[in-house]
Amino acid sequence: MSRIGKKPIALPAEVKVNIDGNVVRVQGPKGSLETRLPAGVKFAQQDGQLVATRDAQEHAAVHGLARALVNNAVEGVTKGWTKELEIVGIGYRAEMKGKNVVVFSLGFSHLIEYPLPDGITAAVDPKQTRIAISGIDRQLVGQVAAEMRSLRPPDPYKNKGVRYAGEKLKKKVGKTGAK
Repeated sequence: MSRIGKKPIALPAEVKVNIDGNVVRVQGPKGSLETRLPAGVKFAQQDGQLVATRDAQEHAAVHGLARALVNNAVEGVTKGWTKELEIVGIGYRAEMKGKNVVVFSLGFSHLIEYPLPDGITAAVDPKQTRIAISGIDRQLVGQVAAEMRSLRPPDPYKNKGVRYAGEKLKKKVGKTGAK
């Protein structure tokens, strides 16, 4: 039995769950999310908790996955998800243009405009070197952060670029003189 799949999901009082076949709809104070379940996994609501069960042993591979997806939806509609990015480099910065566009200056000859998808908000600090991306869908928050990072990934020689907050990088040694 899956260790993660066996754990029940605690439902806060303000969260409402609707189970309709292989779709679980979660509604909370921050919004609502819909999660599609893989075949063979069912959810049942028992005294303030959600319990995941699987039909047969052949569905063991997706048992924990289904439980984690629904748990992420419950946490998203109650607390929300946040990813932070750091911009390192001379002249590298970001700023908000309106509410839904982040403009990056990353050492190219042009500015890069990144439009934010629905349900995602971004906040740039006053120094313009840190971006906080937040939303209720964990997958979408991570995808937006990964796309912003890919605009200028960290350089292994100078460590300049866009990176996740707290990301540890291995700095490579450059050329050495011929001796």
